[in-house]
Amino acid sequence: MKVTICIGSSCHIKGSRSVVEQLQELVAENNLGDKVELSGTFCLGKCQQGVCVTVDEKFFSVSPETVKQFFETEVMAKI
Repeated sequence: MKVTICIGSSCHIKGSRSVVEQLQELVAENNLGDKVELSGTFCLGKCQQGVCVTVDEKFFSVSPETVKQFFETEVMAKI
């Protein structure tokens, strides 16, 4: 599973660094390093929608406050 987080300027202002750090921690805590690939990218073209994240090409809007819920429903539930 590939999870890509936008680290462009708009998403950075909206908390992408925190989103990345939380996802790294959640992947490590759940021993998913061999199943989940985290990567960063610049603009995904949906700057108005918060921190842009894709999971295997499917788009999501995530904030630092919703990372855990996102991880449980879109990553853990699909592994």
